[in-house]
Amino acid sequence: MLALFSLAKLLLSAAFIVGLSAIGAEAAACTEPSVRREWRKLPAPERAEWIAAINCLARLPHDDALTPTVNRSISNIPPVNASGSYWDDIVYIHMDLNTRIHETGLFFPFHRFYVHAVETAMKERCGYTGAFPYWDWSIDAHDVKNSPLFRDADPISGLGGWGDPSKDYEVQDGGFRHLEVAYPIPHVLRRNFTLQPFLQFAGVPVFTNLSQYANESFTPAKVRAMVGWTPGDFVGLQFAMEQPQGPHASVHFILGGDLAGQCPAGSPPGCFPQPTFSANEPVFFLHHAVWSDWQRTDPRASFWAFKGGSVQNLTSLQALHDFPNGMAPELALDSVIPADGMFPEVTIRDVMNTTSGYLCYVYDSYDCTSCQVRFTLADRGRSGS
Repeated sequence: MLALFSLAKLLLSAAFIVGLSAIGAEAAACTEPSVRREWRKLPAPERAEWIAAINCLARLPHDDALTPTVNRSISNIPPVNASGSYWDDIVYIHMDLNTRIHETGLFFPFHRFYVHAVETAMKERCGYTGAFPYWDWSIDAHDVKNSPLFRDADPISGLGGWGDPSKDYEVQDGGFRHLEVAYPIPHVLRRNFTLQPFLQFAGVPVFTNLSQYANESFTPAKVRAMVGWTPGDFVGLQFAMEQPQGPHASVHFILGGDLAGQCPAGSPPGCFPQPTFSANEPVFFLHHAVWSDWQRTDPRASFWAFKGGSVQNLTSLQALHDFPNGMAPELALDSVIPADGMFPEVTIRDVMNTTSGYLCYVYDSYDCTSCQVRFTLADRGRSGS
């Protein structure tokens, strides 16, 4: 997620980068990659188009193709709400797969796939023509509450501000002020700036510093440390990002409301804060993008580096350290990324390179004025994908 650092151009051989799967073999198809830009760099009409496309998905009806694959006794989520929207279906994928895509080897690959799937739906179903933007949260780490992103109340092109405490923190302005979501119960999008969100987790063993300020974990220095993480150490990088009080969780929690998985007023007694329905918040999809910075700092060691288990284990602090990205059975590059029937499934290999053909984008922080796309350069990452 880092637009702050310039890296030397990396011209990687086709033999080294091109994927070996059926989809990955289509790398040559990516001749004109789209360029993902930081939200602040988008002119108002482009911000408005992105917001309109999200709202469009929220007006489309439920898709019967949605097929949950995790037993609800494990996922701890409500059943599918068939009266919800297509946007709610997209959210439900993340809810259902929560235990399969967090603290397992699927964390980075799934979220990269997920953002791409949403972008594709926006284009195919709602006529979106832009490139998907991202939020470089390290720019705002010093003062998230007053970030320009959350001070833009424009009803068409603004993300809107913090929610009204007297109205259960429902967002009152901006382009998502009327965004109604179905999970865990029907409500309007909520945001609640929370600088010390970990205080609520007293007694939960994996949270060890309850007084930590959330913004301490995603400063430019902290992000720089992740980008420079030990080459080839995929597991270590993921833990640095996804540890319970690390940058990934902290960005979720500091925004509070839906992104933090905070239960809305009127939720059933069994509802508790968790990441399942965090995708209700459109900012979720701007938030996910550092893995690829790390991939490209030392591509021969890191570009195809992957390791992780398929079973989450958060039973204790020791278990988290023993299995930071999952227990056996082990995942491999040819393991399939689940999509609950909503999108065509691909393999982890297919999303390792964002100019592989299946994916076809780069980030604005990468200078590609003289590179050749056939060398399939890795993408420039931002916060998870």
